[in-house]
Amino acid sequence: MNDLAPLTAAVTAPAIELSRLSISFGELLAVQDVSLSVEQSTFLSIVGPSGCGKTSILNLLAGLIDGHRGQVTVAGKQPAAGNAGIGYMLARDSLLPWRTTLGNVCYGMEIRGTPQAEREGKARHLIDRVGLKGFENAYPKALSHGMRQRAALARTFCLTAPILLMDEPFGALDAQTKLQLEDLLLELWNTERRTVVFVTHDLAEAVALSDRVIVMSSRPGRIIADIGVTLSRPRSVRALQKDAAFHELYAKVWSKLEEGLRSRDH
Repeated sequence: MNDLAPLTAAVTAPAIELSRLSISFGELLAVQDVSLSVEQSTFLSIVGPSGCGKTSILNLLAGLIDGHRGQVTVAGKQPAAGNAGIGYMLARDSLLPWRTTLGNVCYGMEIRGTPQAEREGKARHLIDRVGLKGFENAYPKALSHGMRQRAALARTFCLTAPILLMDEPFGALDAQTKLQLEDLLLELWNTERRTVVFVTHDLAEAVALSDRVIVMSSRPGRIIADIGVTLSRPRSVRALQKDAAFHELYAKVWSKLEEGLRSRDH
């Protein structure tokens, strides 16, 4: 089955570009003077204190908010709501309670006009890959939280979107389920190498998943570090727990985050 062939060819480099971006909500300055270029096929994570504008940046890229200064391009175009080139996975699974697992995984493709046979075939393939085979006809109330997030992950990867935005998708999971889904995300990403912008408060998660980790200061959020992750791919999140280089990178990210917090206090 070739439904999951690489999808990055249609995206010109850079996939995302921010130049002197500032985001305000009324009198509140949330993000200040952020410049960032994200090449296609890059897995980039953003970490920083609560309220520093991480999710606001994702929402802007998705065309869900305005109120910004500076230049923003997504695949060479201005952000716009409903952009078929973007998939967005939220912290909440947002499954529709009246739809089965199959129906929920198909939902994004259905909205975008994918023919029924094609969307159901692709959805069943992704449902199997995320470990939910046998639960195609189950409703969300019958699924555990981890299973619901697996369904949401399958729904996101079913979209033929070369850019994926992910806002703390595993933040509410228990430690074991979180590790399983992080490894699953790496497996799916390695198949297609889409561009991912991933927001998290978990520094270990950011290092384990990413090619680059952006560290932001307290509000108004500014970039205080752009750290390359040199760990080889493919990776296993579990195996990295015993890797000294992983722990060195974690310490570096933590140190930069502390610097940003100290600069706020002073």
